[in-house]
Amino acid sequence: MTLDFSGQTVWVTGAGKGIGYATARAFAQAGATVTGFDLAFPHADYPFACETLDVADAAGVAAVCQRLLRDDARLDVLVNAAGILRMGATDALALDDWQQTFAVNVGGAFNFFQQTMATFRAQKRGAIVTVASDAAHTPRIGMSAYGASKAALKSLALTVGLELASCGVRCNLVSPGSTDTDMQRTLWHSDDAEQQRIRGFAEQFKLGIPLGKIAQPQEVANTILFLASDLASHITLQDLVIDGGSTLGA
Repeated sequence: MTLDFSGQTVWVTGAGKGIGYATARAFAQAGATVTGFDLAFPHADYPFACETLDVADAAGVAAVCQRLLRDDARLDVLVNAAGILRMGATDALALDDWQQTFAVNVGGAFNFFQQTMATFRAQKRGAIVTVASDAAHTPRIGMSAYGASKAALKSLALTVGLELASCGVRCNLVSPGSTDTDMQRTLWHSDDAEQQRIRGFAEQFKLGIPLGKIAQPQEVANTILFLASDLASHITLQDLVIDGGSTLGA
């Protein structure tokens, strides 16, 4: 079944690489007019418009969003995929790492919600998909900042969904597990690190990945496109965990 977003305007944060990039590219391939936002765009070529932006900078987000909405007042889909990872035991974590994690992972989505909710209300249509994490569902040692920020992001996104539901705007989340991205690979410190992750780390959390593989960014992107499409027309306020079964649906 082909998803067709021809004629639709789509914004994707964190589109420079990883899940955000795969998602923005997939929307473009499905016919959408896509704008991606990120601090940097390191690939050689992007099949969508790129806006260099720090999503944690509220004033910067406001300026860019207002400029884009002046040029085209239509916004069909917003995907909040920007995120950072800072590791460390809670009592050893630098305060700046804690604050930056929340500023990007939660504050970035908050900034975009503030600048787009009026447009969605006026349109009385649209879809928002926010990328959380299975770490919001299952705590991991050394990931207090990341897990807490993603749990806060989930609550924020669901609240926005409640606030927009009466206008016919659908708001959902995806919570990926281990996915083959640069962020994931920073956690791999041996030649068999991928297989170790699939088997599981008893000292961090009990389960490995029952499906026996690491997700690819495109697999997460496919789910995001489904949730943004008319095929999901009666789905809102849901958090779909995409982790190969590692959290057993928690």
